[in-house]
Amino acid sequence: MTETNPPSLIRSIWNDLTSVGRLPLFLLVLIFSSSIAVVLTTYNTRNQITLRDELLENREKLDSEWRNLILEENSLAEHTRVQKIAIKDLDMKRPDSDKEVVVNFK
Repeated sequence: MTETNPPSLIRSIWNDLTSVGRLPLFLLVLIFSSSIAVVLTTYNTRNQITLRDELLENREKLDSEWRNLILEENSLAEHTRVQKIAIKDLDMKRPDSDKEVVVNFK
C-alpha cells in the first residue's frame, strides 16, 4: 500500500499558473512593472521640480544681489563724490584756465 500525500495548495496554484495561467501571470508581472515605473517616474519628477524651484530661488537671490552691486558701483563712481574725495582727502584742486595746457595730436 502506497501512501499518497494530499496535493499541496501552493503546488496546485503553481502548476495552474505555469500551464494554463501563463497569460494572466505575464499580465500580472506587466502590471506590477508598470506600477513601479509610475511610482519611480513620479518620485523623480517631484525631485526635479523641487530642484528647479531651489535653483530659481537661488537665481532670484543672485539677481537681487547683482542689482544691489550695480547700484553700489554707480553710487561710488558718481562724479560729485569723486570730486569731493579728491578735494578733501587728496588735497587736489581744479587748475586755473591760464595753467591749462592743450595738446593737439596730428
